[in-house]
Amino acid sequence: MRKFAISALALWALVFGTACSHLPETAGRPTRQALVLMTDFGLKDGAVSEMRGVAYQVAPDLLISDITHEVPPFDIWQAAYRMKQTAPYWADGTVFVTVVDPGVGSERKSIVAKSKSGKYYVGPDNGHLTLISEMDPFAEVRVIDESKSRLKGSEESYTFHGRDLYVYVGAQLAAGTTKFEDVGQPLGRDIVRLDYQKTAFEGGVLKGQVPILDVNYGNVWTNISKKEFLTRFPNPQKLKVRILNKKKVVYQGTLPYVTTFAAVPKGQPLLYINSLLDLSVALNQGSFAAQHKIGSGLGWTIEVQNP
Repeated sequence: MRKFAISALALWALVFGTACSHLPETAGRPTRQALVLMTDFGLKDGAVSEMRGVAYQVAPDLLISDITHEVPPFDIWQAAYRMKQTAPYWADGTVFVTVVDPGVGSERKSIVAKSKSGKYYVGPDNGHLTLISEMDPFAEVRVIDESKSRLKGSEESYTFHGRDLYVYVGAQLAAGTTKFEDVGQPLGRDIVRLDYQKTAFEGGVLKGQVPILDVNYGNVWTNISKKEFLTRFPNPQKLKVRILNKKKVVYQGTLPYVTTFAAVPKGQPLLYINSLLDLSVALNQGSFAAQHKIGSGLGWTIEVQNP
């Protein structure tokens, strides 16, 4: 029995040692960070796959994920909001690449921003970093030097910086094969910012913006935080709501403030706090946006007050 146990142990050691000999070497290898992509490309063609292919050429073992590839074409504002919605839930060190770039090939700058928390944001300097820079302030921004940071063989391609420049640089940062300081010259922290309706309280009316819709359900999200809402209305029961598009009233009504959709009958409207802890408007099991023809973006605002 003793001889059998020794033989089994020797066999296990042989198998385990052989398996370990085939494991990839990690000693001395730079730490890999996640690479997270967002575009307005959709998934009907090969554009997103091309970007992933470039990243895997840089480092085959990269972790690549996505925010979304369904940003409406050219909608920089929605890209800005989706970044604000998502980036806080990723670990420090994550590299984000955004390609919503109606100005591709123009004189707009290509940048990498490093936040004080240690996250990296790669893409065009066109305003898509407006909201995340307020939540995760930038320590420094650099302009990408295309002469040394561009995918080899892409010099004659002018309309796909997402593949030829941004994901190539982003993958190198995530793989640890290049340093932030080496991507180009400092820009400081002066980036392009979009102008939008910040919250304000005037004459008993709390004003904010409708930055985005909860698209699958038609809920109307605002930029009014739970904290500000409950500060202005400490014990809300029902509130008068107006939603405007370019200052024209599209909807007005008095709505109950509740904590769950089921607190009102099916098909009835309500005010609630969404998963980002912002005030929102919804129908229980229906689309408030579709029923009242509500949109979102820079021209859409909301006003809330006591009845």
